[in-house]
Amino acid sequence: MKILTHPTFDKHFAKRILPSQKLTLLFQTRLELFIKDPKNQMLHAHRLKGTKKDVFSFSVTGDIRTLYIVSKPDSITLLDIGSHNQVY
Repeated sequence: MKILTHPTFDKHFAKRILPSQKLTLLFQTRLELFIKDPKNQMLHAHRLKGTKKDVFSFSVTGDIRTLYIVSKPDSITLLDIGSHNQVY
């Protein structure tokens, strides 16, 4: 699976996640898990509703979410990352 990133994701990752080594490691672990098994229950992956119906989400921690879209059958684009309130 190919992983692409949107500029918004890059900006928010650098601001919200990168300053914390713990969150950075958790994100890397969850992303690896997502690549191996996108339906793993630990990720709580789901499709969003309403105006974001084409967007999906997976959990990094209890409150940190990663939003993404399926760009092509074999690639995803990470759109945003942050707390529940920040990304929804």
